[in-house]
Amino acid sequence: MPFTIALWHQKGGVAKTTTAISLGACFAERGHETLLIDLDPQGNLTSGLGFDPEQARGSAADVLLGNDTLATVSRETCLPGLDLAPSNPDMVTLPRWLHLREKYEPLLRQALARPEVAHYRVAILDCPPMLGPLTVAALTAADLALIPTQCEYFSVQTLANSLDLVQLVRGRTNPRLAYRILVTMFDGRGLLHSRILAQLQGVFPDALLQSMIGVDSKLRESQLAGRPITLHANSSRAAQQYRQLAEELLTYAQRSVQEAA
Repeated sequence: MPFTIALWHQKGGVAKTTTAISLGACFAERGHETLLIDLDPQGNLTSGLGFDPEQARGSAADVLLGNDTLATVSRETCLPGLDLAPSNPDMVTLPRWLHLREKYEPLLRQALARPEVAHYRVAILDCPPMLGPLTVAALTAADLALIPTQCEYFSVQTLANSLDLVQLVRGRTNPRLAYRILVTMFDGRGLLHSRILAQLQGVFPDALLQSMIGVDSKLRESQLAGRPITLHANSSRAAQQYRQLAEELLTYAQRSVQEAA
């Protein structure tokens, strides 16, 4: 199976989708074939890569319903080595159907274990900002829950709920699930972000990643362009920071594989 990362935070607007696209692009840039899976009914990951969710015939919904495979619904993006399993309107009603299905939790993990996706080194799952079956299925499939958070009161306040779900999934369906916290949209010009960062470092000394993503208008521009930051603004600060994050996570993944062996 590919090393699987689930982008998860119960609060919206913390750069989950931006991180999924940017991180996937950085992995692909390093020669690691990467599959992005859009599990959010809003389809921002899909549109952020230049595709129209309304026009996507196959989606992650077809995979979770057992009607299709990841290999069939995935498509190539503008970056070689980076593929996308898109979202489409079928994702809106999918949670209702999953609730009715017994043992839906391992469906995505089973899809990622199929031999036709074995060539991917990494899979990145973009979760919706809500508790529900799509997020549970993603965390059940994941090796790592990557939790982006701003150094803002509401984001940090909701962090506890996000970690509670990680612990719940650990206890029920995925005991090997680890988590790491990523600071995003960091602004060091004032005191607030620095103070909250210091608090996070004190509470999560082992879980907080060294890499941080700062505020960068180039990220917003790349979303409008439908291109990853590494293509839109290759030498920008954000591109370099996401490359640093990719390097840190690759080191973590390699260490995890060695420990498991």
